[in-house]
Amino acid sequence: MTVLILLVLLGAILWFWQDSLRARERAWEAGVRACQRCRVQLLDDTVALQKIGLRRDIQGRIRLERLYVFEFSDTGNTRRCGSVILLGRHVEVLYMESNDLLIP
Repeated sequence: MTVLILLVLLGAILWFWQDSLRARERAWEAGVRACQRCRVQLLDDTVALQKIGLRRDIQGRIRLERLYVFEFSDTGNTRRCGSVILLGRHVEVLYMESNDLLIP
C-alpha cells in the first residue's frame, strides 16, 4: 500500500512539474509577442513565477492561476515591469508598465 501511495505522489509531482513548464512557456511566448508588438526588448529573455494559487474558471472548474513577471526596456537604459496571468493554460491578462497594455 505504501508503494502505491508513493507512486501516486510521484505521478502528481511529475504532472505538476510538466504543467508548470508548459505554463511558463506560454507566459514567455505571450511576453515575447507583446514586446514585439510594442517594439520593446524583453530583458533577460525570461519570465519568472511570482505567485501561484487556485481559482475557478468560467465553467466553475478549479484551475491553477499563475502570475509571471518580466522586465522590458524601450530605450535600453530603463527597466520596466510587465506581468502575465495564466488561468490553467489560458492567458487571462498581460500588463506592461507605461503602456497600460491589457491583452486578454
